[in-house]
Amino acid sequence: MMINKAFKFRLYSSDMQKIVIHKTFGCSRLLYNKMLPRVLICVK
Repeated sequence: MMINKAFKFRLYSSDMQKIVIHKTFGCSRLLYNKMLPRVLICVK
């Protein structure tokens, strides 16, 4: 018998932390989107 467990939690960040998080995810998303076509070409 398989039992799945999950935890739900929320982080309350300061305004400065929110800015840094948004910048970090924005840069990550930009890099991923720019590299995706190159990776797809290499896979083919």
